[in-house]
Amino acid sequence: MQSFTEENYLKIIYHLSQNHDGTVQTNAIAEKMQTKAASVTDMIKKLADKELVDYKKYQGVKLTPTGKSAAINIVRKHRLWEVFLVEKLNFRWDEVHDIAEELEHINSAELIERLDEFLAFPKSDPHGDPIPDKSGKFDAVAFVKLNKLKRGDEGLIMGVSEHSSAFLKHLEKSGLTLGKAVKITEINDFDGSIELTLERKNLSVSREVAKHILIKL
Repeated sequence: MQSFTEENYLKIIYHLSQNHDGTVQTNAIAEKMQTKAASVTDMIKKLADKELVDYKKYQGVKLTPTGKSAAINIVRKHRLWEVFLVEKLNFRWDEVHDIAEELEHINSAELIERLDEFLAFPKSDPHGDPIPDKSGKFDAVAFVKLNKLKRGDEGLIMGVSEHSSAFLKHLEKSGLTLGKAVKITEINDFDGSIELTLERKNLSVSREVAKHILIKL
């Protein structure tokens, strides 16, 4: 069994590894954890001793199959708790991340299986992120970032890649929430901002916001 801190490291390494070949640099972990690289190295060595990661100095760190399985299990618990908080306790999608960060450390497999069944086996969390099943398998979902679309493209908002409360509140205020249909009407060459229609309304979205909105075409 891992400590809370060890579980947090495994989860962060897992998320960071999705953007690379599976290998993550310690500096990237330190930045995400908001701690010193030396502290990260000490923790990585502990995880390596438990055979949860493979670590080579100057070459980065990679989850072992055991470490990856543990990380996916934490992700599964986090996302199921987010669904529960939104659907059953009426929290907003910008309120649940920090609470789920605490609940994800409850180590009861039976509780999580009952929670999954109680929620009717949801496939995604309130932010559109896929929820792995009890075997750790995800449903394949094809999304395109809003900033990668071209003029005339249209689709549905199905997820976000930024989960901060400030960002989600901004989307809520703009009406850019899950399931909404959008159509690109113009892309501004100067600043990369996007003009689109949203439920018959015209809306301008900055490039910074657009790169974190996931669209299903």
